Amino acid sequence: MERKIIKENMGDYIIQCRDMCKSFGEKTALDHVSLDIPRGKIFGLLGPNGAGKTTLIRIINRITIPNSGSVLFDGRPITQEDVRRIGYLPEERGLYRKMKVGDQAMYFARLKGMSSRDAASELKKWFVKFGIESWWGKKVEELSKGMAQKIQFITTVVHRPSLLILDEPFSGFDPVNARLIRDEILGLKDGGATIVLSTHNMESVEELCDNIALINKSRLVIAGGVDEIRHKYGNNHIELVYSAPEPVVSVPGCFRVLSDQDESGRHTAVLAADGEADRNTVLRELVSMPLTVHSYKELVPRMNDIFIKLVTEE
Repeated sequence: MERKIIKENMGDYIIQCRDMCKSFGEKTALDHVSLDIPRGKIFGLLGPNGAGKTTLIRIINRITIPNSGSVLFDGRPITQEDVRRIGYLPEERGLYRKMKVGDQAMYFARLKGMSSRDAASELKKWFVKFGIESWWGKKVEELSKGMAQKIQFITTVVHRPSLLILDEPFSGFDPVNARLIRDEILGLKDGGATIVLSTHNMESVEELCDNIALINKSRLVIAGGVDEIRHKYGNNHIELVYSAPEPVVSVPGCFRVLSDQDESGRHTAVLAADGEADRNTVLRELVSMPLTVHSYKELVPRMNDIFIKLVTEE
């Protein structure tokens, strides 16, 4: 299948991956992948299990070295020093179970180059914000999975990284704490951080992401703005809610009525624009009819449907 790459003028980029290739023995993890991550945005990195997302993330973090290709950070080749400006929350969470929470949080903050004084001050602010001051002296093994993940989120963001890479950040959280983390992610974006969100949750993608890239079978399939991609994969279907004595009928060359549900004279119909007609042409035709339009909107496909379509076609 022809790969569909949507490009847009996204301005400044914090990360640029160029022609990235990586193999592990006979297994190709990345096959000439190039993508740009715009600064100050939430960027969704999507793909089924085994597509190559984690390999790409590990290359950006300099955990793994590519066979070929390059990564630019702020327009220049990424260095180990740049990694200190990255916060990485891996899907495989890892805290030392026998270590006290406060000691462990301080340890990770110091690894990112923070002084003891700054680390203690910033960690206290985060612990207060999350209402977990009493956890400081507890051992990690005393915490639930969700509690431990709060600690790991804090240790990921405490050094105020320019770039945050979050792999399935909502996994294991109840709806209340998932909302808490979501709000913090949006707050970090408002503060100037760039966030890469690797997730299978398409609702989170639609709610949070400005741009996405979909990787499947080691290749980049599509990249661009979320709204742009959703409209690209639309099929010119329109939802019309109206009142009329008689149902709307198809108008050849303008629209076809795909369905029409009548509830006491209030109809909900799905129309398909016909030929060269667009939704404005359809609306002009409708207003000339003996009916009252209550609502009229384009039916844009969900990211979940687009994900399944593209992965299945690949």
